[in-house]
Amino acid sequence: MRILLLSVSCLLFSAGISLAQDEKPAEKPAAEKPETAEKPSPFKSLKDRSSYGIGQNLAAQIKFNDRLDLNFAIVIEGFADALSDKEPKMTERQIQEAMLELQAQLRAAAEEKQKMQFAEAIKAGKEFLEKNGKREGVKTTKSGLQYEVLKEGDGKVSPKPTDTVTTHYHGTLLDGTVFDSSVDRGEPIDFGVGGVIKGWTEALQLMTVGDKYKLYVPSDLAYGARGAGQKIGPHTTLIFEVELLAINGEK
Repeated sequence: MRILLLSVSCLLFSAGISLAQDEKPAEKPAAEKPETAEKPSPFKSLKDRSSYGIGQNLAAQIKFNDRLDLNFAIVIEGFADALSDKEPKMTERQIQEAMLELQAQLRAAAEEKQKMQFAEAIKAGKEFLEKNGKREGVKTTKSGLQYEVLKEGDGKVSPKPTDTVTTHYHGTLLDGTVFDSSVDRGEPIDFGVGGVIKGWTEALQLMTVGDKYKLYVPSDLAYGARGAGQKIGPHTTLIFEVELLAINGEK
């Protein structure tokens, strides 16, 4: 029984359902409410009334999310078996595997839906990078990262993924909107080479102290489907000007 209830709880949580935060529909003004006689409950005791209410609420929460493709007859069968302490028809491992597989399916469906919602951003990034990659001076790596050298420094060594570095940077969206800039703040920043977005980690290992690059970072090498903050939406291609000021050694 414990495993079944835990599985149901995890499933509801992964599907974005909250029993405690169920939104009620907006009520009409009192004058507009039709006067209807309330049908008496067939359940007399609090135990029976609350039991029925919990059953109704659980069913409503499951039905509320149309992404859950369930066989309700078998849901009831599993629930009844657990409550009556019958021998489960699935082992704990089989139940856990089924829950994990369903959660993965729900995540994949959500990601696909999100991609469709942000198809415009994906298309804009792809078209920009295809055109930008043909410009003189722009290099494209195997990962899809594009960069051009704005200034060459006199450094001889490139940082390793385990190093920390000091940089100045200026980040914008494709339309020129600034989302972050140490240059504007007037304060260089220190961070680990391996602790930033993939596009930065790759680019920094190509640079030496004094170099200044302009990076064109595809969304999958930046913040991908999750985006970042209010300005960087999902699947957004980013542009950075990055100057490597110092390599500070290993973290």
